[in-house]
Amino acid sequence: MASDPKKPPDFFEPSPLDPMLSATGGGAPAAAAPKKKAGFYLSLDVLNRFERKFYELKLAGAPVGTKSALLEAALEFALDDLDRNPESRVLKRD
Repeated sequence: MASDPKKPPDFFEPSPLDPMLSATGGGAPAAAAPKKKAGFYLSLDVLNRFERKFYELKLAGAPVGTKSALLEAALEFALDDLDRNPESRVLKRD
């Protein structure tokens, strides 16, 4: 399909490609899971440790997207550990 050289490009036309994903090599956009904002209280030590680890991973080039993604992965890991009840490292914490 030839484009009309006199017609300016329409940068806002619908496109199946996400320019940010294409530029960063993210590939096809994944279907987003429904999310809900949650509020929890954390000790300052845990919060500072989490923040520090997030930025260390980012600086090291680890594929960590956002703090929410890192927290969700850590929480899933802890929940998987709890599912193995008797051997759970989470339950063995003092």
